[in-house]
Amino acid sequence: MRHIYIRGSLGLIWLVAAIVCGVSGNFPMMGLYLLLAGVFLYSAYATWKKEKDGKGGR
Repeated sequence: MRHIYIRGSLGLIWLVAAIVCGVSGNFPMMGLYLLLAGVFLYSAYATWKKEKDGKGGR
């Protein structure tokens, strides 16, 4: 469960960084940060879904 919280928190941090870059006009870095946020948030969601279904492998 700890991994889900860490990945979710990192995803939210990258999302905030993307918003800040978008406001400041740095669009290439905004795209990179959006990609990283998506990867971390998807990873957290997939892990959460796997543990919720009871197929976590434990």
